[in-house]
Amino acid sequence: MLYSPAENRYDSMPYRRCGRSGLRLPAVSLGLWHNFGSVDVYDNCRAMARTAFDLGITHFDLANNYGPEPGSAEVTFGRILKQDLMPFRDELIISSKAGYLMWPGPYGEWGSRKNLIASCDQSLKRMGLEYVDIFYHHRPDPDTPVEESMLALDQLVRSGKALYVGISNYGPEAAKEAIAILRELKTPFVLHQIRYNMFDRTHERQGSFKLLEEQGVGGIVFSPLAQGLLTDRYLAGIPADSRASRNGFLKADSITEEVLAKIRNLNGVAKSRGQSLAEMAIAWLLNRPGVTSALIGASRPQQIRDVVAGLKNLEFSAEELGKIEMILG
Repeated sequence: MLYSPAENRYDSMPYRRCGRSGLRLPAVSLGLWHNFGSVDVYDNCRAMARTAFDLGITHFDLANNYGPEPGSAEVTFGRILKQDLMPFRDELIISSKAGYLMWPGPYGEWGSRKNLIASCDQSLKRMGLEYVDIFYHHRPDPDTPVEESMLALDQLVRSGKALYVGISNYGPEAAKEAIAILRELKTPFVLHQIRYNMFDRTHERQGSFKLLEEQGVGGIVFSPLAQGLLTDRYLAGIPADSRASRNGFLKADSITEEVLAKIRNLNGVAKSRGQSLAEMAIAWLLNRPGVTSALIGASRPQQIRDVVAGLKNLEFSAEELGKIEMILG
C-alpha cells in the first residue's frame, strides 16, 4: 500500500535553528544507532520511520557503522526511503558519520581524508542517495591533524555529497579548532553532536555548550535518556529485556540504590508536571542553552509517539528547576 504521510505532520512539532545557520531541526530527531540493523525486524523499522515522519520528525541520524551488522542500518533506511520516503526527500534531513571502525586495515576508521571521503561514498551507496544533508566526523583522531579531517568535510560539501557538516564527540578545545578551520574555509558547519543528559553533564561542565552559543553552532545531544535510566523502566528492578540486562553500554551494576533514589525523586517531579520521567528529561534538555535537538532512539513506534507527546510541556518554573538540581546533586 502506498504510504501517504499525515497531513498535519508539521502542526505541533517545534523546529529550532542550528546556531546562526539557516537550517532548522525538529526538537526531537530519530537516531538509528540501535534497532535498525540486519538483525532487526524490517516491518518494525519501517513503522518507526513512518511514525516519526508522521509526527513531524524530519531528521534521521545514521552513521556508517550503525547496525549490527555495520552498515546495515543505512541499508535498512535505504529500503525505507525507496518504499516510502523518497517522494518526500526535500522534507528530510538525513545525516551520517564516519570515524569509528568500519572496515579492516589502516583506512577503515579515525579521521584521515581517505577514510572520511570513502566512508561518505559508501554511505550514499547503501542508502541510494546522491547526497546527505549533514555529514559528521564521528570522533576526533589523535593521530590526524584536525585540519586534514575538516578539509575532507569541506571537500564533501564542495563535491555535492553533503549540504552541511558537523562533528561529534569532540572536546571543547578540539571543537574550537575545528570551528575556526571550517569558518575560514566558509564550510557550512552547523552541528556538534555530543552525549548529554541529566546524569551526564560532562560537556556542560567543560564549556562545550557555551562555546557553541558563542560560535553560533547548533548542539544535538544523544543518549538523552541515559540509555533508558531516565525512564520508569528500572524502578521495579531490571527487566529481562532491558539494555542493562544485556550488559551492553548500560551496565546492571551501574544501577545503584543512589541512582534509583534519584530516578524515583525525578519521577515525582515529572508526575507533578503531568509528564512521564522520559518526557520531562527530554523537555529539560531542550531548555538547556545551546541544545537544538534531542536525538532519541526507539524500539517500537509507541515510544516515539510518547516522546513527541511530551513536547507539549517544555516550560519549567524556577522552583521545578531548583528541585531537579537538588536531586541531581
